[in-house]
Amino acid sequence: MTQVYYKVSDYYKETYKEKVYKLPIKLPLTCPNRDGECGYGGCIYCSETGGSFENLDSSLSVSDQLSKNKEYIANKYKVNKFIAYFQNFSNTYMTLEDFKKIIGACNKDYVVGISIATRSDCITEDKLKFLKQWHDKTGIDITIELGLQTANYKTLRILNRGESLADFILACNLINKYDFRISTHVILALPRDDISDTIETARILNALNVKEVKIHSLFIAKNTKLGQMYEEGQITLQSKEDYQKNVIEFLRYIDPNCAIARLVGRAPEEDTIFCNWGRSWWLIRDEIVDFMMENSIEQGDKSEKIIYKKIKGDKL
Repeated sequence: MTQVYYKVSDYYKETYKEKVYKLPIKLPLTCPNRDGECGYGGCIYCSETGGSFENLDSSLSVSDQLSKNKEYIANKYKVNKFIAYFQNFSNTYMTLEDFKKIIGACNKDYVVGISIATRSDCITEDKLKFLKQWHDKTGIDITIELGLQTANYKTLRILNRGESLADFILACNLINKYDFRISTHVILALPRDDISDTIETARILNALNVKEVKIHSLFIAKNTKLGQMYEEGQITLQSKEDYQKNVIEFLRYIDPNCAIARLVGRAPEEDTIFCNWGRSWWLIRDEIVDFMMENSIEQGDKSEKIIYKKIKGDKL
């Protein structure tokens, strides 16, 4: 498949000189938007699994989860290097001492990076200072993964995010101070958002030096507030075609050097009420890529970086 966007797998190969796979880790955590620290119930789309469907039991130690997942993935995909991925809920929402222990358990010869999914309001300087010291000591790379979903602050309130666009900007500025990679989730099929919100989201991520993006369609998990709203007819979902238009426009505005982890989200059918218009995620992805190829569209061809260099006459 011709490359019309910069895949995160290519970033890994360029950085580590071979294939790299993630080893998911599940901790017995919650988030401040569930336990009352900033709200209750969580985001309206978030299930009781905390956004993950493929983890081992959280009662297992970090070392045991790494070992078990490594054994399975290494045999299946024939890989030797891995990223320890703290995936569900808010993985910095704990004391500094507990955080040091769980990060320390990742100091393995086969771990080349750590990806830590959390919330903007759970980013603290003491944990970032520790991560910087730990990175300098071990050489293991650090990525902080934040959910933004949309730059539309009104939509964020409807989603019951419990954090604002300003919170996200403040967190990114603090993370950039320590020179860690930032990965961000966006949902490009949100009710009440339009193409201008898609473009503004991409431009804000560029301004904040975000290095990786995970693009999701809006799947609706069972037993969620969003599921109730959907079944009661309170929301109207975008069409597959509109979603694909949003993805293409987002890719055109995002920095060409920003790695794209996915173009379509996915979830098990048995756990969802609605997911990807009943289509396979890879078919939706391939239609996006085919359209871009047929119309000579590439990631970043409308980004400020490209426009600026065209105006200045600089080489890319």
